Amino acid sequence: MVLKIKGITELVSFTFLILVFLSNCKQKKETDSLYIKQGTYWVDTIPYPERNPITVEGVALGRMLFYDPILSAKGNISCATCHQQSLSFSDGIALSNRGNTGKPLERHAQSLINLAWHNGFFWDGGAKNLESLVFAPLTHPDEMAADIPALIEKLNTRFDYKARFNKVFKQDTIHAAFIARALAQFKRTLISDNSRYDQIMQADKTNDNLYFSALEFKGKLLFEEKCSSCHAGLFFTDFQYHNNGLDSIFPTDPEAVGKGRARITLKEEDMGKFKTPTLRNIALTAPYMHDGRFGNLYEVMKHYSKGIKYAETLDSLLINEEGQLGIHLEESEQQALIAFLQTLTDSSFITNESLSNPFIK
Repeated sequence: MVLKIKGITELVSFTFLILVFLSNCKQKKETDSLYIKQGTYWVDTIPYPERNPITVEGVALGRMLFYDPILSAKGNISCATCHQQSLSFSDGIALSNRGNTGKPLERHAQSLINLAWHNGFFWDGGAKNLESLVFAPLTHPDEMAADIPALIEKLNTRFDYKARFNKVFKQDTIHAAFIARALAQFKRTLISDNSRYDQIMQADKTNDNLYFSALEFKGKLLFEEKCSSCHAGLFFTDFQYHNNGLDSIFPTDPEAVGKGRARITLKEEDMGKFKTPTLRNIALTAPYMHDGRFGNLYEVMKHYSKGIKYAETLDSLLINEEGQLGIHLEESEQQALIAFLQTLTDSSFITNESLSNPFIK
């Protein structure tokens, strides 16, 4: 079943079944929010490229591939190894060494949520869509290290996979593009929008059971004043790249991850700029930043308050009118902001059986 989605203002209601979901068109007044029916709540329509429409069977196949270590060279690593549902599809490690060689990777694994609306992936935007995103971790020698021809041959010998690929893509032979498309379909359904924040913001005004505590509300106001320029809207990201003052000196190696966005654009003005991460489920996804250098949210607050390092590409929002660096936050303000950020945790997302390992009964 194909989800017919025409634009951000058209809303689609669908309920997840055991492995997949069904769709049912429905109009809704809100045009700037996430809203698709997933259990008991709403989220926005899921955008997808014309070459890879979302289907029930495609999502189910992508879910199987996501959790199956068959994709890795040694058959011992799956996508879920570094993207665990309980951690909002991150891994809780600064730089993982769980890959093929056991060497620490160069980037912290990002949370995989609400990806369908992103226009660039990885910390530096090195992939432009979810389909091309797949091949980097799949083939990197320190990650899954898959040999694509060998993987395709292996999958073609599996009757269950061959039948599923045939049903989704209407061809007898499995191709690399089909693996990427199936995984992308599943990743587009990793939608998180049912945090306590969402419940409060969507609650009927007569419902007295959903409200922010005094500390959380103080944090909300501080967030709107000091943080929402980059962590914008209901996605809590502007999808852009910023130098947030982590370093003042950058590596000279053109392939170094520490160069940030400049590694991709080759522009000096992009040096040290990294993609703004979503703050949804942020309490679950420590450690923080592209290299996981901050172990908790208090360390993040201290960085923005007193730890900003100057560079030519430092975001202007981190320099005040007097030329001082950072966003000064009193201890009480830091506590309030963290209390607010904790309201962005979506417990239903990390326990949703429709997104969990299908091989575990």
